[in-house]
Amino acid sequence: MRFSPLVDRVAGKGADAWRVHWEALRQRAEGRDLILLTVGDPDQPPPPVLIEATVEALTRARTGYSPILGYPDVRAAVASRHAARTGMPCTAENVVLVPGAQAGLYCALQCLAGPGDEIVVPEPMYATYEAVAGATGARVVNVPLPAEKGFHLDLDALAGAIGPLTRVLWINTPHNPTGAVMTRPEVEAVAELARRHDLWVLSDEVYAELTFDGGHVSPWSLPGMAERCVVVSSLSKSHAAPGLRFGWIVGPEELARHLYNLLLCMLYGGPPFIQDGALAALTSEPPEIAAMRADYRRRAALLSGILRDAPGCRTAMPEGGMFVLLDVRGTGLSSHAFVERLLEAEAVAVLPCDGFGPSAAGHLRISLTQPDALLEEAGRRIVRFAAGLTPPADRIRTAP
Repeated sequence: MRFSPLVDRVAGKGADAWRVHWEALRQRAEGRDLILLTVGDPDQPPPPVLIEATVEALTRARTGYSPILGYPDVRAAVASRHAARTGMPCTAENVVLVPGAQAGLYCALQCLAGPGDEIVVPEPMYATYEAVAGATGARVVNVPLPAEKGFHLDLDALAGAIGPLTRVLWINTPHNPTGAVMTRPEVEAVAELARRHDLWVLSDEVYAELTFDGGHVSPWSLPGMAERCVVVSSLSKSHAAPGLRFGWIVGPEELARHLYNLLLCMLYGGPPFIQDGALAALTSEPPEIAAMRADYRRRAALLSGILRDAPGCRTAMPEGGMFVLLDVRGTGLSSHAFVERLLEAEAVAVLPCDGFGPSAAGHLRISLTQPDALLEEAGRRIVRFAAGLTPPADRIRTAP
């Protein structure tokens, strides 16, 4: 039997990045006590206002169909939040509710690009991006984020990647997996390129609330960008609620009309009780949001400090997000070999970054979604493991 060509387009290389994660889950299910630092699944509980409103709505049997694009008052709450954070107008007509940022990226890109188009994406990039773009039939054009620049954009390289087939510039800030946060001049440069070449900007801002210093800059906040900017985000990271699958797309009203047609044949609306809970969270400012940002900033500093003692490894404090990146190229091991042997020897599971793109080869992504004591223990185990490796004669000890 034959399958659609789609099955090949969504089978991206990034899927291999999760191999050690599934192996760690298998071992834990069999009873092994290990420290899981593979995925960005917050360990903190969601704000009580979110849980209480969701449960209360469920007890009222709020389980019927909802409007295809989401309830108007919930869309208005997202719009108000977005306008307050960007300083630019945004209304309910600009907002579409989707089950999480992952679905938001998929749906938005289906409406922005198609076969024969090109999508310019800095790499390393989140492991699902390749398949999301592949589902549209468009071709991904990668622009390296140089490690020696702290994984910040080379703006000349970005400009050089734009060609006659380019339709979308896809950015992510704070960045997953590197933790880099785009500066205002960098975002302004992306916006200027988009205006000059008449391109869409797709901005993944799911970690925006976890920007540690300097503030988050959305391209929506810049002049002349509302007509060509599409922002995707969710409550998954900011409110520690990935299991609720509540996210949104912010873009021009015309895009919302196209998304209506897509969602009509795809999802037919989202759960009302989830939207009720989200509304309560969106119309308040739970103190837990700021507390989580402080948690991840403290944890990043804690783990980065410990890992500086790992022989043959290098790390730096991230600028945002919930991950620390560890460069293990100086150990003589590939990232895959390092994580597999680390799991076997020290019962610590982290992700190799090769599946995120060649610029991240030889790096590990370490999640900060465990309490401080477990992170400290994991850091000590990683240092111990690295110290036990036989160093190659040409081990690199200085920054590349």
